[in-house]
Amino acid sequence: MTTTLCLDIGSGTQDVLLYSPDREIENCPKFVIPSPALQIGRRIEALRMRGEPIWLHGSNMGGGVTRFINGHLKAGLKVAASEGAAYTMADDLARVTDMGIPLADECPDGFTPVRLTDFDEAWWRRFLDAAELPWPDHVAACAQDHGFHPGQSNRMGRFKLWQSMLHDGEGRPEALVYQNPPAMLTRLADLQRDIGGGPVADTGAAAVLGALYVDEIERLSFERGITLVNIGNSHLIAFLLYAGRIHGVYEQHTGCVDGEKLWTDLAAFRNGCLSFEQVFDEKGHGCLCLDLPAEADGFAPTFVIGPRRAMLEGYDVEFPSPGGDMMLAGCFGLIKGLAMQSRDRA
Repeated sequence: MTTTLCLDIGSGTQDVLLYSPDREIENCPKFVIPSPALQIGRRIEALRMRGEPIWLHGSNMGGGVTRFINGHLKAGLKVAASEGAAYTMADDLARVTDMGIPLADECPDGFTPVRLTDFDEAWWRRFLDAAELPWPDHVAACAQDHGFHPGQSNRMGRFKLWQSMLHDGEGRPEALVYQNPPAMLTRLADLQRDIGGGPVADTGAAAVLGALYVDEIERLSFERGITLVNIGNSHLIAFLLYAGRIHGVYEQHTGCVDGEKLWTDLAAFRNGCLSFEQVFDEKGHGCLCLDLPAEADGFAPTFVIGPRRAMLEGYDVEFPSPGGDMMLAGCFGLIKGLAMQSRDRA
């Protein structure tokens, strides 16, 4: 029985699916456990309580661990970091050293090493052993990656990725799951290395792709245009989808909108009238639309997932639960994207 360990790695939790195509989805093991950022952060906190200086090494991982590192510095304790780990805190390593964190390839004398990583294989082997579950044949993972953009706006740099995807990558939703992530997505590159070379994706994109795990939604998207929205705790992203192609991307910070504002933006987005400049000036990432086909009929059906989906409660939307569990939408998005890629190759 082939199994895939699917991980949706957030700042507070990681949502986990041990998937086998030979088993009913309801019987596949599922977990919601603390995120790597919290797990490692608690280790750093324990070292702070003992007054121990720390040396960070390993990978570029989620920024959620940074508050624990800052807590160490505020307590007057020393922190050093390898270059790879330092990118967790900033694209520009001068900013890291300005924080009072010197770069060191090896652990300085008297410092306690702390490994940064979004995927700790040894930890996962212990976890699965304790649950009496097999080690998977494959690992796939998604995490939020703003991208590596030294000297320029992360928001502007991230939207160049969407431009490339829509214009050069034909806008196919399955392309959101990367076998080879773009060079700017350095966190995903480190994550892919740590999981053993398996597929990776951005969390928001994977969650939206998860809506297509619902067969009725995917079928409808070929009959007319639909709007897919994921409202996360800190970011929200929406796609216009029709006939197997993404025709538009809208990305905003969740805290910058309420339900009424988001619904107004989505209405303009569906009509191709929401500009990049407007969203960017309102502290979002931006908006990009291709020429919208008349056959899409306005992209009116709107499907909303994500932990903050209640923001659109009372509006003309539907709240699907991919695989019967909305909180695992990112995991189901990974499975759906990989299945679509296999179908394309067939």
